[in-house]
Amino acid sequence: MKKVAIVQSNYIPWKGYFDMIAAVDEFILYDDMQYTRRDWRNRNQIKTPQGVQWLTVPVQVKGKYHQKIRETEIEGTEWANIHWKSLVQNYRRAPHFGEIAVWLEPLYLNEPPNYLSQLNRRFIEAICNYLSIQTVISNSWDYTLVDGKTERLAALCAQAGGTEYVSGPAAKDYVDEEVFKERGIELTWFDYSGYTEYQQPWGEFTHGVTVLDLLFNCGKKSPSYMRYVR
Repeated sequence: MKKVAIVQSNYIPWKGYFDMIAAVDEFILYDDMQYTRRDWRNRNQIKTPQGVQWLTVPVQVKGKYHQKIRETEIEGTEWANIHWKSLVQNYRRAPHFGEIAVWLEPLYLNEPPNYLSQLNRRFIEAICNYLSIQTVISNSWDYTLVDGKTERLAALCAQAGGTEYVSGPAAKDYVDEEVFKERGIELTWFDYSGYTEYQQPWGEFTHGVTVLDLLFNCGKKSPSYMRYVR
């Protein structure tokens, strides 16, 4: 039995993203998909005294359509220092800031990659390493891509040797379950509900911010506030 998930890469994703990684045996970064503006691909949220704030990686968008996520280039390097300063300013007093900063600061200040997919994977792998998530992470272009939304997902899962495909609940609107049944692959829907709140600064608790918020505040106890990370 092998569980596979296929998801587009996000910039410093929220804790649910890492729970899905931990829940499967192989996590395929689906960056052959079209880049979409004002989405989670190149931005995420942090908590501040003024409320939730976006950290956005500037990227070059060369046309309205057909630019893949993995083809998307990052615009300049100044953003990295700005993002790091924002994290320092808003989390330096968090209980585990120093512990996380040891490995996180170099990711920002030591020549970030030129492409968004590379950057996202860099952060995702570093966070997985800290959380001791052992899941294999691969890229969609490591496999042969076929036509059709559901057909492509099922084919990727089959090529990876998957017997179960784990999907986010939002995909219920377009995934054709019969395609997976025809290949003998079980389709299950991931559940993001039921998270326990932790000690979080700056007003009302917010679940959907970057996982860095959890790490800064809880350190190695972070898995206690997640569902599949142990």
